[in-house]
Amino acid sequence: MLKEFQEFISKGNVMDLAVGVIIGAAFGKIVDSLVNDIIMPIIGAIFGGLDFNNYFVGLSSAVNATSLADARKQGAVLAYGSFITVALNFVILAFIIFLMVKAVNNLRKRLEREKPAAAAPPPADIALLTQIRDLLARK
Repeated sequence: MLKEFQEFISKGNVMDLAVGVIIGAAFGKIVDSLVNDIIMPIIGAIFGGLDFNNYFVGLSSAVNATSLADARKQGAVLAYGSFITVALNFVILAFIIFLMVKAVNNLRKRLEREKPAAAAPPPADIALLTQIRDLLARK
């Protein structure tokens, strides 16, 4: 059973998938940093120093904190600012993946165009005439 598991894991598809998941997780962290550390501060500066992560609505009268972390300790909150940040992360990640897929597809199309087309076989009458010529040449 252990040997079968080892064979399964060592197959190319499983290893490719594992590498893809690991790289995807690392790429997700890069996108999170891009959004949280670069894009959101710029948007916040444009709109007057807004920090979207601390935008929330308290769902009970006991919530009177000014930060999201403190508000969550006091009671239920609707953290729409965090949702805006996560939604922006998704849009950026989806757009980057779209650009990557588009680049790969364009590269594949270019490689297919650059391949020399296989020579079409000659028509049957030309092939027959070629055979007759070759037979006459041998005599």
